[in-house]
Amino acid sequence: MRTILFICEHNSARSQIAEAYLNHFAGGKLFAESAGLEPGILNPYAVEVLREDGIDISANKTKGVFELYKQQKQYDAVITVCSPAESVRCPVFPGRIKRLNWPFDDPSGFAGSRAEIQAQTRNIRDQIKEKVQSFIREYEESGLKIFID
Repeated sequence: MRTILFICEHNSARSQIAEAYLNHFAGGKLFAESAGLEPGILNPYAVEVLREDGIDISANKTKGVFELYKQQKQYDAVITVCSPAESVRCPVFPGRIKRLNWPFDDPSGFAGSRAEIQAQTRNIRDQIKEKVQSFIREYEESGLKIFID
C-alpha cells in the first residue's frame, strides 16, 4: 500500500480534510496521514463540514511533522496544502519522495459571520475533495508512475 503525508501549517483543517478524504475514497489502495509545522487544535468548522459529508474527524488529534520524522515514518509522497501566502512557512518532509503542492486557503483566516465562515470552509472542503478524487483516479490509471518525478 502506498502512503501519503499531507502537511499544512497547523494540521487543523486542510491536511486533516485531505487525509480523511483520501482514506475514505482510496478503498485501501492508498493510506494517508497528516501533520503540521505547529500543530494546533482541530478547526471546528472543518469538523462540521466533513460531518456534513458523512466523515467524522472529531476524535482526530493534530500531529507535528517533526514528531513523524523522529518516528522515522516513511511515505511515498508528501503533499503540502499550504496557501501561496504561507509557502515560506509550509514545512517540508525530508527524504527521497514525491513532493506535490496543492495550494488551498487556510480556513483559520476566514472572517465573517458563522454562516459565511461555514460557506468558505465548505468551499475549501469541496476543492480538497475534488483534488483528492483526481489524485486517486490518476493513481488508478497510471499506477506507480504517479510517484515518479
